[in-house]
Amino acid sequence: MADVAREAAVSKTTASDALRGHGRVSGATRDAVEAAALRLGYSPNRNARSLRTSVTETVALHIPEVLTSAEYYMSFVFGVTEQATRAGLNVTMISSGHLPHRGALPQVDGLVLCDPMAGDPVVEALMNSGLPVVTAERYVGDKESTGVVCSDHETTTVELLDHLRDMGAVRPALLASDSTAERAATVLDTYRRWCVRNGLPDTVHKAPFGSPPEVPRAEVARMLAGSPETDAVVCAADGAAVTVLPEIRAAGRTVGKDLLLASCVDSTTMRLSDPPITAIDLRPRDMGAECARLLCDILSGRSPRGTVRSLPITLNTRASTGLPRP
Repeated sequence: MADVAREAAVSKTTASDALRGHGRVSGATRDAVEAAALRLGYSPNRNARSLRTSVTETVALHIPEVLTSAEYYMSFVFGVTEQATRAGLNVTMISSGHLPHRGALPQVDGLVLCDPMAGDPVVEALMNSGLPVVTAERYVGDKESTGVVCSDHETTTVELLDHLRDMGAVRPALLASDSTAERAATVLDTYRRWCVRNGLPDTVHKAPFGSPPEVPRAEVARMLAGSPETDAVVCAADGAAVTVLPEIRAAGRTVGKDLLLASCVDSTTMRLSDPPITAIDLRPRDMGAECARLLCDILSGRSPRGTVRSLPITLNTRASTGLPRP
């Protein structure tokens, strides 16, 4: 830093403020300091800065460990890391299996939690850590997040169910998740209320959260055998709709004709399936980026604690539910 200051002909304090974006530094001075740093190949020593300021310039990210291969969660991770990198922050991952160092909390400035589930001991420890926590969807436990980014899953689920009804379905069934995250509960509650409003019986089968493919397949097989009048199936979990296609065909049903199929989570496999599957685009990469952006804004004081931001989501209709609407 002293070398950069000499090169730019400013004080060491001014050079530090210019590179960190702090203090009252003119644009011309900041440009001169940044140019000097570039010529000298300067990069900040994060460890030294952390010791001096008690700021680690690192945030932690937690996602459900059993679904780290799911496209939704991987896209979410990319969104968080890209936005955090733009803000000059490192990102560290925390698994659901354990907290590092036998329960010790991570040395970070803040946390991003994706679909936090009540009852998960790691989630509860992180929510009670005293660190700023931004959650993707609301945490339904007894602790409030520092900030929330959420989507209107109720409205979009109703739009999906209305679409199935408009395409001729009179006995839609739901393959739900037993997850305690808000999104899963909202989909289930919305489906049941929709059935009541439309005077239809509800048919709900549940697959445990993060279960292997054979579990949702078995549930759908039981669903179609026990309720042969089912003419539409909505799958709540990421990837489940593609997984159950063989069971639907084995039952002698044709997707898009005598049985409509839809997913509450869109993905590449939904778009490329045969037939392509109607699904709700949750925009996971944008959700991850917005969570990281909100955490940065809270840490810097640009946004107050308790801020809630909304991320729009959309329904993509495809051939699995008949001809898409224009």
